Amino acid sequence: MSILEPVTVLGGLGILFGAGLSVASKVFQVEINPKVEEIRQVLPGANCGACGFPGCDGLANAIAEGKAPVNACSVGGQDVADKVADIMGVNPAESVRKVAAVLCQGDCDKAKNKYIYDGIEDCRAQNILAGGGKSCSYGCLGCGTCKDVCEFDAIQIINGVAVIDKEKCTSCEKCIGVCPKHIIELVPYEQEVIVKCKSNDSGKNVRGNCSIGCIGCKICVRNCPEDAFIFEDFLAKIDYDKCTNCGICAEKCPTKAIWSSLEELKAKAE
Repeated sequence: MSILEPVTVLGGLGILFGAGLSVASKVFQVEINPKVEEIRQVLPGANCGACGFPGCDGLANAIAEGKAPVNACSVGGQDVADKVADIMGVNPAESVRKVAAVLCQGDCDKAKNKYIYDGIEDCRAQNILAGGGKSCSYGCLGCGTCKDVCEFDAIQIINGVAVIDKEKCTSCEKCIGVCPKHIIELVPYEQEVIVKCKSNDSGKNVRGNCSIGCIGCKICVRNCPEDAFIFEDFLAKIDYDKCTNCGICAEKCPTKAIWSSLEELKAKAE
């Protein structure tokens, strides 16, 4: 009897607690929007955070709750936006695919150095030392910090400058976040003409530091048939909404600070 009594009591308590938990699970049950799982299934699963939410799960919840647009996933592009829109029963929003671009071409042959850096291979560490080894305080330091954080193998360091393969780029923006010079920006995937310079120095100073920097001559501004250029702080910038990729600006640019795919192909052919 001394053994049966505690067994019986424990068994009864187990049944009682089980019944209580069953009732509690019904009372405190959190309703899950079935659309959340559907949306999560079509998202790419990169969990990059470029959408501004904590991973794909966070974005799926936000879209289902109407707190994020159906085209919030830049990695998935228009294809994912269309699928999410279908799940949500709304018209798909047109989204322009963007990719990261390094706005600097000052490699080892074109940019001068004020000192030779011999330390930790991290652009942030080099930048602490008087802004880095390059004479141009705006230029790519080439240590490859952006390359290290890229999970998609989209960045290579070529002759001291980071170069991004737009076919591999998912616009997760991790490279943008770690660049101490802030020279990596998102540009439209279809953009074939880009001012690859971020220097706000005067033309004279730019010439002394880098042979391929923007010298603020405004030749591009005067020759653009679409009035697509903005000029401020000694630097030319392109309004991508107006640009038609005609390439006239790149052809006229005396320092070739304006990159274009066509000019690149010509250079390779020569």
